[in-house]
Amino acid sequence: MAGKLPFNLVSPEKELISAEVDQVDIPSTEGWIGVLPNHSPLMTTLAPGMVRILDGSNEKRVFVRGGFAEISPAGLTVLAEEAIASEDLNAAEIAQRIKDAEEDLADADTDAKRLAANQSLTSLRELEAAL
Repeated sequence: MAGKLPFNLVSPEKELISAEVDQVDIPSTEGWIGVLPNHSPLMTTLAPGMVRILDGSNEKRVFVRGGFAEISPAGLTVLAEEAIASEDLNAAEIAQRIKDAEEDLADADTDAKRLAANQSLTSLRELEAAL
């Protein structure tokens, strides 16, 4: 493999990763994309799922909920709406968040509130499935 892939993963709260790695697999709305050094330029939206970062024999996983990914000659940048490192995922907390989202959906009294609650619930279920 020729060289390393410059990779940055950023959420609204902070930059989670800034490193040179061998490969990154991202969950695109068009399907999974494996990004290696010298990948063709591409811009895509992200689907909820795990980003898998490979560097030698090391693997790191980060759950993302939506956002964008840009592959350019400078590397891969992931701008996630929400990003949680796999080691920070807590099954009990996620189960409680799902329960709260189900209650929000049941209590929604407008189409806009139902849509927002349903989107939140769908993302949380994706997160739970990724565990």
